[in-house]
Amino acid sequence: MEGLPAKLNDLPDEILFLIFKKLDNIEVLYLFIGVNKRFNKLVHDSIFTNHLTMTRCSSNGSFDRLDNQILDRFCSQILPSIHHKIKWLDIESSFMEDVLLCTSYPNLCALGLHNIEKDIALRIFTDETPLTHIFQDKISSFVIDVVQDKNISATDNSKANIFACILTLFSKLKYFHYRPTFWYQPLFQIPSTISSSTLLELHVKLKNFTDCLYLLDGRFDSLQKLSVDIYEILSPQIIIDNKKQLFNLKLFSLYSERDTDKYNELIVPLLHRMINLEELDLHLVVYCEKRLIDGYDLKYNIINNLLRLNIFIFNIRSRLPINDQVYLSSNEDCQLSFNGFKNKIISCVDYFPNRKEGQCHIYSYPYQAKYYEYITNNFPDGLFKYVREVSLYDERPFEHEFFVKIAKSFPFMEQLTVYNDKPQKNKFDEQSKDDNRHLSVIQYPYLSVVDLFHAHDDYAEQFLLDIKTCLTTKLNLQVYFSTLDRVTNNFTRDATRTNCAKLLRVQVPRNISISKQLKDYFPDTKIYSLNL
Repeated sequence: MEGLPAKLNDLPDEILFLIFKKLDNIEVLYLFIGVNKRFNKLVHDSIFTNHLTMTRCSSNGSFDRLDNQILDRFCSQILPSIHHKIKWLDIESSFMEDVLLCTSYPNLCALGLHNIEKDIALRIFTDETPLTHIFQDKISSFVIDVVQDKNISATDNSKANIFACILTLFSKLKYFHYRPTFWYQPLFQIPSTISSSTLLELHVKLKNFTDCLYLLDGRFDSLQKLSVDIYEILSPQIIIDNKKQLFNLKLFSLYSERDTDKYNELIVPLLHRMINLEELDLHLVVYCEKRLIDGYDLKYNIINNLLRLNIFIFNIRSRLPINDQVYLSSNEDCQLSFNGFKNKIISCVDYFPNRKEGQCHIYSYPYQAKYYEYITNNFPDGLFKYVREVSLYDERPFEHEFFVKIAKSFPFMEQLTVYNDKPQKNKFDEQSKDDNRHLSVIQYPYLSVVDLFHAHDDYAEQFLLDIKTCLTTKLNLQVYFSTLDRVTNNFTRDATRTNCAKLLRVQVPRNISISKQLKDYFPDTKIYSLNL
């Protein structure tokens, strides 16, 4: 690394800029500031100093603190030298005071605090601290991740208090992204005096639909963009007006993973209030009584009532009990209902006789969600580069070719859950070359967790048999020990030995001894006893 600046110094500025832009701003400043006058001038450019993310972001989205050596140099040398250029800081909470108080930030207007515990958050937002003047006078954009306290209880009202304190303290707030890791306390218990006439954009995680109605009761009358992640959509616990028109709201995003049967009762009336809405994003699971949600429903209930709507992104999975319906719509019927939609729409309709239930999954493509749930054999293909977690469900067996399709469609899949108790029909003999000559061996380069607790033994074999799957990384295979025993022929089967060596752990019932044969079969796997 010592000779790297000298080699880079021979390159023209345009090439250096392209190289530096491939790095994090923190890396650019740490590596090249102070090397020479030319590098100093380049890295002092606003593209590297406007927004500094002083954390390490892990693959699961969490934030970790910087190394002490890096942090010390930033606080003592780098930040004081560029303090007037910094407009946005993202900081891990454990060293926020070190960073915010090591120098002045005359142009700081945006701040992100990550991994902050609720007690610390309450202290800095309620007590008079050296940070108070920064929050009050400077910050117009604020992002905060409040982590769950181990001792938090269901009656703890810290979430509501933190939310209220921030809105009270940050008098110039225009953009607010509030991301608590816990759901407990409803926001509607915040005093009615809490309001903001400056807030234009809000992203927030809510416990229930009542909270959403509370946010739109008029106290944030300047709000133009609202994005809510709601734990459950149930009938309101208190009476809140859901009829007053929201003239200023231009963008609304509603995300909820849990089933709701309040689509017509709550969600549609709320959308009708947003008469000037230009962009809408819906991610819902809806339990219907009479018919599945399709394009006709979206036109009648939503599009025809929002005349200024330009962008409509949705991912809706609706469920319907099958009783004595005379007619059940097909996937072709559903796809036809989207004629006239501006963007590409994918639909997948399934009926499950055993469960006596129908399912219709409709979404705008390209698919942008991190999750794709309850995929069936009717899965229509496609490339889903944002999806990290997948679940499969059907009352018909998943054959090997289906898993080939899944691996191709979800190249960055990290977690997979299989719900299927039907055995595979197409069996393969690992001893027969003719039987396997057309079999594609599947690789899952990013897969780290597979849950087979609700799947037939054949799906454990699907992932462990080396003529079907080649595991390239360590895998957390969640499966019953009895299933492992059967699939591996009591841990003697050669065709499953290679993939079994890639398993992270094996849980053995306490009444079964851990034999040498078992240890030899899983040489690099953590084996431990567990009460089952």
